[in-house]
Amino acid sequence: MTFGSAARAFLREHGTEAIEHPGGTLYSHLCRVEQRLAAAGAAPPVQLAGLTHAAYSTDGFDLALIPWTDRDLLRAVIGLEAEALVYLYGACDRDRTWPALATTSTVHDRFTGQRRVLESHLIGSFVDLSIVNELDVIEQSPALLVKHGDYFRDLFARWAPLTSPKVADEIQRLMGPRK
Repeated sequence: MTFGSAARAFLREHGTEAIEHPGGTLYSHLCRVEQRLAAAGAAPPVQLAGLTHAAYSTDGFDLALIPWTDRDLLRAVIGLEAEALVYLYGACDRDRTWPALATTSTVHDRFTGQRRVLESHLIGSFVDLSIVNELDVIEQSPALLVKHGDYFRDLFARWAPLTSPKVADEIQRLMGPRK
């Protein structure tokens, strides 16, 4: 069984096909995020992180499939590198992290209260995952673009130096130019 198929089985076993999410179910959202990351040329561990990014809950979706303290369980399914990104994404305190991320490279961990300065090889993957997740939600719920579009345009513009070119193209395609 490949990591991808094991991850999909894990998600199904944890009920994601029955959890409502913009655009259908949490399972369909997670699969779309993985597919978007693949289309953007993300490395396989980043794609797997996209597929399982909500395992520990997120600052925007407070439903954990497993407790964040059971990290070994997810590591066994998707590997160390992908799980580390899933943890980082789930643990991110968005209000304290996102505005200054491009200048500080610092993520505030909402689970532990700690701060972590991201290594250069990790920050681009973290930013791309964060953007791709938000783009999928916005595409599935266009009213969110009307309500929060200016916030995300501004945020994504600040993150532009950290964003991969194909993800930047997706921002322009889905959100249009910054006003």
